[in-house]
Order: sequence, then C-alpha cells, then structure tokens
Amino acid sequence: MKSNKSAKERLIFALDVGDDLDEALALVDLLKDHVGMFKIGKEAFTRFGPAIVEAVARRDARVFLDLKFHDIPNTVARATDAALKMPVSMLTVHASGGTAMMSEAVAAAYRSVTPEKSEQPLILAVTVLTSLGDDDVVSLGFSLSTKDLVTRLALLAREAGVPGVVASPGDIRTIKQACGDDFIVVTPGIRQAGDIAGDDQKRTLTAAEAAAVGADYLVVGRPIRTASDPVAAARRITDEISEGLAGQSGRH
Repeated sequence: MKSNKSAKERLIFALDVGDDLDEALALVDLLKDHVGMFKIGKEAFTRFGPAIVEAVARRDARVFLDLKFHDIPNTVARATDAALKMPVSMLTVHASGGTAMMSEAVAAAYRSVTPEKSEQPLILAVTVLTSLGDDDVVSLGFSLSTKDLVTRLALLAREAGVPGVVASPGDIRTIKQACGDDFIVVTPGIRQAGDIAGDDQKRTLTAAEAAAVGADYLVVGRPIRTASDPVAAARRITDEISEGLAGQSGRH
C-alpha cells in the first residue's frame, strides 16, 4: 500500500544548528510552512534540552527527536517514556541494541498515547549510519557488506514491532523488498549534484532518486540550511520529491 503523504509532509529539516536557540527557532518560523517536520538531534538537544522541543511544537510544527537510544532494554524503556512526555512524533533507537531493547521502546510508544495525546509516536530503528561504508563495517568486525547488515537489522526491527528504520537512500529498495512496502524508511544523506566537497555522508542520493525508490521521509539539513534562500531550497527539494514520486507511480 502506497502512502498518500504529500511531498512537503515527507520532507524533514534537520535543525542541528549552532549555539543560539533564537537562531534555530528563526529557521523553524521560516520553514514550518515548507517542510513536514523538524529533526532535533544530539547537538541541539544536548545544548538546549526539552526547551527546543517544546518551542518547536508551540509553533505548530512536528518534531523528530533523533537521539538514537542504545542501552540495556530497561534503560531504553525509561528513556523512551521520558522522551515521549514531550510533543514528539518520531524517536530513534539503534537496531543494533537488539530485539528486546527495540520492543521496550515500542511498548513505551504505546503507553505514551493518552486522551490528550492521541498520536502514537513512531519508533524508528537506526540501521547503519550513512557515514559508514563497507570498509568501516569490516573494521568493526562484521563479515557482512553494509547492504546485507542493513537488511538484517531492518528485519530484526520489524520482528521487534518497530514500524520503520532510518537508513541510507541506497538501501531503501533492499529494505522494502525484505520488509514490505508498508515498512517505513526515513532516509538522511540527501544531496544535490555537486553538493559540499568533503561531505561526511558516503551513501547518498538526490531527493528525486530517494523518493523514486520508495523513501517515506527524507531528512535534509545542510542543502537547505546553507542555501542563500532556505525557503527556495526547501521548495526545490519538495519539487524533486514530487518528481520522484511521479516516477515511482509510473513503474507500478
């Protein structure tokens, strides 16, 4: 079953910016009508704490809290309970934490639903970071290729009841084939041709390419944040997502 989410709803802006909360919130005000969600990662959350989550939510914007929990199951359960007391629509854990740990996070998401908070947050499992390639995976002691490791971790997440994963755009097709079209894939590593020399993302695609192969959400940071006109950059990316979705429809 294909999602009917709009191109804008699929675009997540990575709000991992500097030292100034007002600067971050100015970007939210600028972009909230042009993206579907704001990702708050370790950098912003460590600096500003729950205040940034609450401030983004007060602007009627949705939050993807990307803290990548990875610990023993009980600790992750309690951390997830705490995180989901905030107005969070998505939260990440590491798939390599194992089935029990992921299952505890999913159970915490179920517990977070109340009459006042009817939306159940999505727990997403991080597979292999997009900064890692095959050589890096081998150096960590794995005998699998990056793609095979990603697929194994995605299947483990599905077994644990996790509805989707964060994975490289190059792994989307393989994950969908293994886990089904309804299994959500959120993909960072979205770049435009010629973007940022020396970038630390290794396994990247353009927004159009990622949408065409089945990405449900696309996380974009630097290509929007460093643009001379961030709104125009966001619109250009949603146009690319629409183009990719049209190509996807044409193949079915």
